This record gives sequence, structure tokens and C-alpha cells, in this order.
Amino acid sequence: MNKYLKILKNKLFYHVCELFPEFVTKLIYKERLNKKLNLEKPVTFNEKLQWLKLNTYKDSKLVTKCADKFSVRDYVKERGCEEILIPIYGDWNKASDIDWGKLPSKFVIKCNHGAGYNIICKNKNFINTEDTIKKLNIWMEEDYWRKAVELVYKDIPKKIICEKFIETSKGALPYDYKIFCFNGQPEFVMICTERESNKPKFYFVDKNWQLLPYGVDYLDANITKLEKPQNFEKLFYYAMKLAQPFPFVRVDLYLNDGVINFGELTFIHSAGMDKELNNEKHKNIDKIIGDFVKLDLNNKQPI
Repeated sequence: MNKYLKILKNKLFYHVCELFPEFVTKLIYKERLNKKLNLEKPVTFNEKLQWLKLNTYKDSKLVTKCADKFSVRDYVKERGCEEILIPIYGDWNKASDIDWGKLPSKFVIKCNHGAGYNIICKNKNFINTEDTIKKLNIWMEEDYWRKAVELVYKDIPKKIICEKFIETSKGALPYDYKIFCFNGQPEFVMICTERESNKPKFYFVDKNWQLLPYGVDYLDANITKLEKPQNFEKLFYYAMKLAQPFPFVRVDLYLNDGVINFGELTFIHSAGMDKELNNEKHKNIDKIIGDFVKLDLNNKQPI
């Protein structure tokens, strides 16, 4: 009986989140953050992202194009940043269409319509293509946007893409530099380290490489262990070029031995429900970051 109730619940949720996205957003927000979502007068970063999701970014063809991990490549080219694009080896509408024999020994394969749909292959000789195809098929069947009503992913035509594997000289994943941009201006960076571990670390720094007291990992952060990378300032050059039209966007870039590569554009950071912005010493970071986001509550037209 419980199995059938779960199926019924999932089917109801499937339709309700499309018909009543604001209602479902409020339910999920309350469940995850244990607080009521204020959309009438949003103040915090999370609240303002939810407002943008349900208004400015809703039904925006530009935002859909840029949230799509495949079509965003055209946007990057249009903004004059083609040189930072990671080369791709192919794109497919179905996993069964992939010709594995034509792929190099190392690559990254991903789906374009959500987050977390990534498979890193460091040696093709050890990849189980049958299992990989099964996983890709599951992802391609999912409507990722429904998990947290992230409408920016709703209208993306689903596709599988394969791109070059970017690694450090030691064979590790490079640090991920997530640049928070507000009204076209980059303000600070979230650095993702230890990406291959089960518990990656997230540290925030400003444009002068000064540690900011944001996030739970700040409490044990030691900025002296993080060496300022070559070409750090150039990250902001590209972030500014790519962020221009948007009230908020997170420009995700890689910086490896001075070489910058484009990752993706993220419009709803942590689905607008980041529980780890505040920490025990600083309990108002969500509000501080929220102050960067300038909303016109009277203008709900798509961007």
C-alpha cells in the first residue's frame, strides 16, 4: 500500500508543481529551511532568488538558453569569450547513440538540463558502458526542474554532451571558482576545493583574495593554505562579460595553471535554499548577500 501511495504522491507532485509553482516552492522552502518564504518583501539572498525564479527568470528564453549546459556555449561565444570554452567531443539526444570507440581515453560526459548529471572518466578502459548508458537514460528521463521547482531548467531540450577532461598537473580536478555577480558586477568568489572527496570545502573570498566570513567552512578556514592562483583577476573580467544582463548569476569558472575555462552559469544558487551560508559566528550572511540583489518588485516581466 505504501508503495502505491508513494507513486500517487509523486504523480500529484509532478502536476501540482507545474500548475502552482509558487505554492510548491513555499512548501519545499518550509521543509528544507524550516521557515516561511517571504515573497511579498523578500530580504535574504534565498528569498530574493526565489522571487527571481518565479518572476524575472520565469519564461525567460535568455535564462533558459544560459541554464542549458549545451546552448550556453553559444551565449559565451556571443559575449566574446569563446576562448574559455572547454572543447566538446560530441552531443547526442540518446545515450544509445554514443559511439564510445570515438571518445578519447579521458573525458567528462553530462546531461545539459540540471545539476549533478556528470560522469568523469579518467580511463576509458575501465568504464562500464552498459552501466553508464543506464545511468544516462535515468537522468534523461528525469525532469530535474521539478525537484525544487527550478523553472530555469523547465524548457531545456534534453541532451547528452561529452567534453574534454580538465585536470591539474597532478591529475586532480582543478578548483572551481564560482563568482557571484549582481546586476552585471562580480562581487565575490566561492572556491570549491577537495572536489573529489565526499565532503568538498567551500570558501568565500573577495576580489582582493581576502577571506569572507561566509558559509560553514569559514569556521575552520585557513586562507594561507590557499595560494592565490595565477590569473585570479582575469576571472572577474570574464564574469563581468557573461553576467551583464542578469540581476543575479553565478559564473562558474575553472582556473588551472593560469588557464581559465568556462563551467556553467547558475541562476538559482543551491536552488534558493542554501542552509550553509550562515555559520555559528555570523548568523546573518543570508541577509548580507541578499543586500547585493536589487529587485524591482513591481516589474515581474521576464528578462
